[in-house]
Amino acid sequence: MKLFLKVWKQEGPEDEGHFESHVLDGVSEDSSFLEMLDQLNEQLLGEGKEPIAFDHDCREGICGTCSLNINGYAHGPENSTTTCQLHMRKFEDGDSITVEPFRAKAFPVVKDLVVNRSAFDKIIQAGGFITVRTGSAPDGNAMPVPKEDADLAMDAAQCIGCGACVASCKNASAMLFTSAKAGHLNMLPQGQAEKDSRVLNMVAAMDEAGFGNCRNYGECSAACPKDISLDYIAKLNRDYGKAKIKKVFS
Repeated sequence: MKLFLKVWKQEGPEDEGHFESHVLDGVSEDSSFLEMLDQLNEQLLGEGKEPIAFDHDCREGICGTCSLNINGYAHGPENSTTTCQLHMRKFEDGDSITVEPFRAKAFPVVKDLVVNRSAFDKIIQAGGFITVRTGSAPDGNAMPVPKEDADLAMDAAQCIGCGACVASCKNASAMLFTSAKAGHLNMLPQGQAEKDSRVLNMVAAMDEAGFGNCRNYGECSAACPKDISLDYIAKLNRDYGKAKIKKVFS
């Protein structure tokens, strides 16, 4: 395929940035989107130009680092798919493709298509853990957990922290990420000891990091490559309300 690319270039957080146009020929429809960017960088290096910086790691849809806005969509136009699993067969010969970084105040651009998502780390540090001494690996049946709770906890634990929910939200809210990370622990017996402090601290860290408020538009769940449900946001709101009341009357 022959593609016409508009790619965001930005030297650093203080630089205004701009789009650069490139023509890339001979792209295989079986290549992934990141492999197409690799091919573009090979072309740029051959021309003596600086390659485009972009994040990637496992390229298996697990790590969540391949965060790109493609034609205005977080991770591209295909549902339930990370950028590294988006294949070029989803595009047509002669297509124009616009590639830019995730846009959010809490995700400042480091360079080109790379953003700093350490704000997510601060939310996890605020409560995404348990303090119980686990010792060696326990027997799988030592602590009975209802199957429904286990299934819901595992669904929430699928969140890979890519930030697509933030990039797709008009308010750049991190509620889906926060609710998934708090929810999968709050549904399990091991997470009950810190349940109240967990939701209070994680929501406070989310607000402090500069993320916007949730407006229940639903773009976050629609853009999520792991299909995290809005039900987790509802649960976080309920848990947060209960924790606030307990704190007031304690």
